[in-house]
Amino acid sequence: MSIDLQFDTQHLWHPYTSMTEPLPCYGVVSADKCLLTLENGKQLIDGMSSWWACLFGYNVEELNTAAKQQLDKMSHVMFGGLTHQPAVDLAKKLVSITPVGLEKVFLSDSGSVSVEVALKMALQYWHALDKPKSQFLTIRNGYHGDTFGAMSVTDPEGSMHELYHNFLPRQLFAPQPKTPFDQPWDTHDLDMLSQLVKDNHANIAAIILEPIVQGAGGMHFYHSNYLQGVRTLCDQYDLLLIADEIATGFGRTGKLFACEHANISPDIICIGKAITGGYMSLAATLTTNHIAETISRGKAGVFMHGPTFMGNPLACAVANANIEKLLSFDWQGAVVKIESDLKGYLAPCAELAQVKSVRVLGAIGVVQLHEPVDVATVQKKFVEHGVWIRPFGKLIYIMPPYIISRTQLQHLCAAIFTVVNES
Repeated sequence: MSIDLQFDTQHLWHPYTSMTEPLPCYGVVSADKCLLTLENGKQLIDGMSSWWACLFGYNVEELNTAAKQQLDKMSHVMFGGLTHQPAVDLAKKLVSITPVGLEKVFLSDSGSVSVEVALKMALQYWHALDKPKSQFLTIRNGYHGDTFGAMSVTDPEGSMHELYHNFLPRQLFAPQPKTPFDQPWDTHDLDMLSQLVKDNHANIAAIILEPIVQGAGGMHFYHSNYLQGVRTLCDQYDLLLIADEIATGFGRTGKLFACEHANISPDIICIGKAITGGYMSLAATLTTNHIAETISRGKAGVFMHGPTFMGNPLACAVANANIEKLLSFDWQGAVVKIESDLKGYLAPCAELAQVKSVRVLGAIGVVQLHEPVDVATVQKKFVEHGVWIRPFGKLIYIMPPYIISRTQLQHLCAAIFTVVNES
C-alpha cells in the first residue's frame, strides 16, 4: 500500500513547515543501518541520525529485542505511586555515566520538557530557600526547545521563536562565545557574561547553556575555557548551572557528555534525543542530592511536575539496551574516525566561493554558507545524489550514525560539495 502523500500535504503539519506552501516530503517505507528506503525504492544514506537521535542507525537488533521483550510485559504504567525495573536500571546507568554529583533522576517525555523541568527545579530550589529568583541567564544563538520556558532561554532575536518574544519571560542574554573550540583562548571572552552576573546575580536562578556546541542556533563550537569560566562564576555568585546536553550527550562531541571537555559538573543536566537510540521519545533531567533535598523541604514538599508518560517502561527498556550497546561499543574510536574523515572529506568545501567556513567536532560536520539555502531545492538535489541531509538557514551539516562506513561518509561529503558547488 502506497503512502498517501497528497493527504499528507493537505492535512499533516510537519516541523517548521507552511501549510500553504509546504516543503516536499519524501515517503520512507523502511530503514536499516544507515539507509533510508523511499517508496520508489531509492535508498538514501542518512547524514542526520534523524536529528541526532539514531546513534546506531535503524533496525538495531539489540534495541528491537528490548522493545519486543518489554511489550510482552507492559508497554506503560503510570509512574505516580508505581515503579518498574526498566526505570530503576536506567536511573542507575544515568547516574553512573553523567558528570559526578548528579544523583537524582527525573524522567520525562522529550528534550524540551526536560528543559522545562530543569528551569522549574531551579526556580523551586530558590523558593524553598526563601530566596525566590525569577530570571535565567544564557548566551545568544542558543537553542533549548520549542515549549514556552525553553523558548524563553532561546535567543529571541532573529530566531525561530522571535514571534513569541512579547509573550515570554524576559531573560538575560550574554553575547555568544567568540573563541572557537580549537583556537587559543581569549581571556576577554567572558567579560560581558561576567558583568551580567555581577549586576544581576541576586535575581538569577541559574545559567543555562549548551556545553561546547550550540546546536540548532547555529552549530557553533566554542572553547572549553568558556564553560570552565561559567562554572567558576556560578560558584562565586552562588548560582545554579544547567547544562543542556540533549544534542551533545552520548558521545557526539568526542566525550560522553560535552561538559567533560571542560572537566566540570553542572548542578542540573538535561539529556534526551539519543537516549533511546532514536526509537522513541524519552528524556531525563538529573540534579544533585542537595538541590533535590532542598526542594523537598520547601513549602510544596514535592517537586511540582509529573508527565503522564513519565518513566514509560517501553522507552526505558530501549534506553537501557541503547546505553549498554554504546558502552560496549568502541564509540570513542568510531567518533575519532568520523571526525578525521569529516575533516578530510569536507575540506574541499572551504575552497568554494559560496562557503564561509567549514568546521568539525567529533561526529559533527558543518559547512556554513554566506547566504541561506533554498531548502526545497537543496533537499531535492541531495535526494537525487542518494543522501538525506536537512539544511537550515546558512548551514549544511551532518551528524551521521556511529556505524557509518567510510564509503558512505565520503558519499555524504561529496554530495555536499557537489550541491553547494552547483548552487
